[in-house]
Amino acid sequence: MAGPESTCWTVIQAAAAGSAGERAEFARRYDPVVRAYLAARWRSSPCRHELDDAVQEVFLECFKRGGVLDRAEPGRGGFRPFLFGVARNVALRAERARGRREHHAGEGRDLEAVADDDPGPSEAFDRAWATALFREAGRLQEQQARGKGPDACRRVELLRLRFHDDLPIREIARRWGADAAALHHEYAKARQEFKAALLEVVAFHHPGSAAEIEQECANLLAALK
Repeated sequence: MAGPESTCWTVIQAAAAGSAGERAEFARRYDPVVRAYLAARWRSSPCRHELDDAVQEVFLECFKRGGVLDRAEPGRGGFRPFLFGVARNVALRAERARGRREHHAGEGRDLEAVADDDPGPSEAFDRAWATALFREAGRLQEQQARGKGPDACRRVELLRLRFHDDLPIREIARRWGADAAALHHEYAKARQEFKAALLEVVAFHHPGSAAEIEQECANLLAALK
């Protein structure tokens, strides 16, 4: 992430102003989220063949003069609703354009209605958003651990083994030749460190009060269930 005083709006405003570096950072952050939404929306549609072009169109729409980044204003919550809105509008345009190109009766019919009535795409967007922020929190925790020393780095590895490899603490203790009770204590500390990193990441993407940031964390967890 950027410096401790920055928020998503720092990146967004710099990208809107034309900074190449900030635009690249913007695309890196949000490409997986946009791609997941469009893939879910078009999973049974011929529009799925236009996914790469549509992802690029979302970012062009954001960066163009007078686009969504120019209109986005700090203090109006996180950027997620803005990004969802522009991705949805680009998808609708692509669906309508394909519908006009179809020559066979029924081809492309009700594309808009089907997509709007199906909660799957918006849920896919929320899951991708939550996944992106959790991964970012993991990277931040790892970065912070390198500055704290080997014990903190070991706790990052402990979380990886517990969650990514699904190993119980007793098995990790056996592999490491460690005391299981002591490792449970380290595991609790590792989770606290991850939560602190997650709160920092969420505060970056969703500026607000401490209570609002805690609620957004809860929303992210719910999206991943």
